Amino acid sequence: MKYVIVGAGPAGVIAAETLRKADPSGDIVLLGDEPEPPYSRMAIPYYLTGGIDEAGTYIRKTPNHYDDLAIRYVQGRATKVGAGGLATEDGGDIEFDRLLVATGASPLDPPVDGLDSSAVHHCWTLEDARNIIELAGVGSRVVLMGAGFIGCIILESLVERGVALTVVEAEDRMLPRMMDKPGADMIKAWCEGKGITVLTSTRIKAIEPAPAGVRVHFEGGGDVPADLVVVATGVGSNTGFLEGSGVKVEEGIVVDDRLKSTQDAIYAAGDCAQGPDQMGGWSVHAIQPTAAEHGRVAALNMAGRDTPYKGSLNMNVLNTAGLVSCSFGLWDGVKGGTSAESLDREASKYIRLEFQDDHLVGALTLGRTDFVGVLRGLIQGRIPLGPWKDKLTDNPHRIMEAYLASTMA
Repeated sequence: MKYVIVGAGPAGVIAAETLRKADPSGDIVLLGDEPEPPYSRMAIPYYLTGGIDEAGTYIRKTPNHYDDLAIRYVQGRATKVGAGGLATEDGGDIEFDRLLVATGASPLDPPVDGLDSSAVHHCWTLEDARNIIELAGVGSRVVLMGAGFIGCIILESLVERGVALTVVEAEDRMLPRMMDKPGADMIKAWCEGKGITVLTSTRIKAIEPAPAGVRVHFEGGGDVPADLVVVATGVGSNTGFLEGSGVKVEEGIVVDDRLKSTQDAIYAAGDCAQGPDQMGGWSVHAIQPTAAEHGRVAALNMAGRDTPYKGSLNMNVLNTAGLVSCSFGLWDGVKGGTSAESLDREASKYIRLEFQDDHLVGALTLGRTDFVGVLRGLIQGRIPLGPWKDKLTDNPHRIMEAYLASTMA
């Protein structure tokens, strides 16, 4: 059996390793389009802060790891998928019996003049990180464009580098897809207390050269100087090379509960896959644990070992300049549901619970990590709370008691 995996991130690497265990004699090709060995993007912030070197970002540290497993690692970019074959940018063609698309996502550019400046960079690849390190020294003037999940991960690293940071977010709050307005306002206030300038409901119009660095101009007037502009305004799944293949693509590649696409021989995993979630929908969950499990389950099914995927949970845990925030499941509620919250602005602590009948279906927390596992367990397990639903409505902080009582019952 000939297996080809396009994409050498965590989903692709774990899929290749799983295939080797499931099919010791199969031919496995792992295709990556960057010059470095397979690495984890989630490790880049640690590289930026000096916590690890470049080799520390590599997914597997053992020399000859892929050769030892008879996994052929090839550097190249896929351009087209045909009947049983994958065309690459260098004009080559790789035959396959089963194909896994684990190509992840790429940053999206906002409609802003001047993004081609040498002072403007994404923070997505190791090459991006090298460029940022050159420009982001202690006291450097840095503008971070975007305060979503990825933007706030980058924010943490920039703060540790000691830069003078201005964050610009077009939406009315930080983390608009992860946090409600009260929680986001607390995160903004926390950042401002750390000396970070945060501009919400603000759009960048243009970036122009200046005698030193660039000037960043805002819609409606005003500008700031910068030595570096980091763009973090969202990502899109890498699926363009699938055009004409018959694979259905929406937000990502639509897959079933075996991670198979609408074409029998083609599977998808990771940030490019729109798969089942545990709340009854089909979503792209762009987090590494989901990518890893996608890769494992897809590989088993590619090797003929029927393995259903139980679905991913929309879950984010984020450290923003020292303040930890978490979101779980349907954190913004469901139609006909109820909610309960407790907010302490002075202590920067917040909890919000979302219920459907007597089930917990979503939650937000800020400044607390002691019951992260409990919240996840209640939501994933769809555990009936019974009388504890009303007790939590009165006091959301009794979540540990509710968990113990409900699970024992």
